[in-house]
Amino acid sequence: MTDEPSSDMSTNTELTCSPCLQGERVSFTGKLASMTHRQAGELVARHGGAATDHVSRQTTMLVVGEEGWPLEADGQPAADFQKAAEWQAEGAELRVLNESDWLRLLELGGDQQPARNDYTPAMLSQLLDLPVSVIRRWERMGLIRPARKVYRLPYFDLREVAGVRKLAELVSSGVPRARIESGLHALSGIVGDVDRTIVQLDLLAHGSRVLFRDSHGLLEPVTGQRFIDFDEPTTADSQADDHETLAIPDHAESPDLTAAEWMDEGCRLLDEGQTQEAVEALRMSLMQDGTSPVGNFHLAEALYRVGNSQGAIERYYAAIEGDHEYVEAWTQVGCLHEELDEVASAMDAFQIALKVHPEYPDAHLHLAELLHRTDRSDEAVPHWQAFLRFDQHGPWADRARQQLADMETATETSAESSSTPDSPAE
Repeated sequence: MTDEPSSDMSTNTELTCSPCLQGERVSFTGKLASMTHRQAGELVARHGGAATDHVSRQTTMLVVGEEGWPLEADGQPAADFQKAAEWQAEGAELRVLNESDWLRLLELGGDQQPARNDYTPAMLSQLLDLPVSVIRRWERMGLIRPARKVYRLPYFDLREVAGVRKLAELVSSGVPRARIESGLHALSGIVGDVDRTIVQLDLLAHGSRVLFRDSHGLLEPVTGQRFIDFDEPTTADSQADDHETLAIPDHAESPDLTAAEWMDEGCRLLDEGQTQEAVEALRMSLMQDGTSPVGNFHLAEALYRVGNSQGAIERYYAAIEGDHEYVEAWTQVGCLHEELDEVASAMDAFQIALKVHPEYPDAHLHLAELLHRTDRSDEAVPHWQAFLRFDQHGPWADRARQQLADMETATETSAESSSTPDSPAE
């Protein structure tokens, strides 16, 4: 008996690395993480292929962008992807590649490529138009996981965060969960770990946090974090299914929290926009553990959001006193000093951050901008260049490139002026 053909769209065609795309007709769907569609089309042409705006029966390669998945507003795959799936099922010689595989095919992959870089929360905020607070909340919820941490600074994979953003947009717009899940399964092989994505969808569909009660109490399923259960289950509750969804109680009704629980409550309140209440909860946490670098960092963020910049600086410094290598705190100190027009202190903070973590993109950019603003643009150049080694895609990268181009133009103009001989006297 022969095996039935898989219903999933085949994406694991053996790739033959080649420096060219001779004879290939290449289309793109979804937003690319490494470049614009125009830049990708130019790259195709340089490698001997022909880029097309839309997929057709003449298309031989469809590249799926990795800054979010090609899901439409109704939760279903993009029309280009669906057409390609149909033609491929009919036997068309059409390869479907995700962006990373396409780059590897062109021998452009590797750590230097933006599509494969890890991004700080601030960089993602600019790239994806998301508040940093949302990215931090998603991390606390277990929706996204840092690819790595350097001196407490999390670096995330752009594709994972962009994927969660797409899920959040679909859920918030009211698309039924089953339809989104159907679309994700149709993209199997493109979105990566579909099971992990379904867990993310579950968390988003049920609200900001989902906790399950088992025999040991409350459990956050993704992170495995335990929470104290302040409400004794009723008889009916005890007879219910163990997978009962519960809400975290309000901190005012639960005065005997530990420092960690108060901090979690403060972060939750901050996420919900209850900033003054968040300040109070975070202070309660620090009353029990006043040296906590993370607790002081979160309180600094809360104080800043209620308009107390000076108090925020002091709390960031308290976080640094607890951990001198807390690079994100050093950078926040620099930004606040700059906001208060305390230039020397701001520069010191950015430079210390870079001494601790020389490859910290945010600190390079902030220092470059401050040097430029204080008429020290020549000193800013290496920092703009350093930033572009880590990020070539997004508004910050665009600004860094523009500043470098302006500097080069100014240098050329100055050189031309100095080499022009004076007009002879009449």
